[in-house]
Amino acid sequence: MYTIKNNIDNTIIIKKSKFITKLYKINNIDEVNNVLKNLKVEYKDATHICYAYIIEGIQKCDDDGEPSGTAGLPILNVLKKNELNYLLCVVIRYFGGIKLGAGGLVRAYSNNVTEALKNVEKKEIIKGINITITFSYDNNKLIDNIIKNWEVTNKIFNENILYTINLSKDDFKQNELELKKICHDIVINHDIVMTK
Repeated sequence: MYTIKNNIDNTIIIKKSKFITKLYKINNIDEVNNVLKNLKVEYKDATHICYAYIIEGIQKCDDDGEPSGTAGLPILNVLKKNELNYLLCVVIRYFGGIKLGAGGLVRAYSNNVTEALKNVEKKEIIKGINITITFSYDNNKLIDNIIKNWEVTNKIFNENILYTINLSKDDFKQNELELKKICHDIVINHDIVMTK
């Protein structure tokens, strides 16, 4: 499975209708809801704000007033065909006065998403974890050597040193025993999604 490196916008005009496609890398449903809420304010004059998202096993699509199955489902199908995950795709339509018909709508929404995806860099998804390790100052160089390729998200220097780190589950398994030997404490905080 893949996600996108950066969010992107793409605009296409089809028979005087303007289609604005927006792709967002997302982590959870709350992010989806926030993006949709903001877009409904920003594009309050749009005719339709159709979308689809995939987050792990959760998939949802919405036609937002377009004929059933002509907008949200075609968007979702393009995401699935491209093996995308942790992604929200929104297509905002401004009606230009010429009806496209059901087949034309399906093609318009599908093609808009396909075109937008040509402009993104896809990243392979890997399963990761967020951990916190606590260790003494005399082990600082040793720890820094072990974690040199990992994402350290926080460092606290008190009586001991505390690092919060994002890393792949495989990297953790490979280094777990060594870390246990030199750390006072290792806490696995939660699972995360990472990209290669």
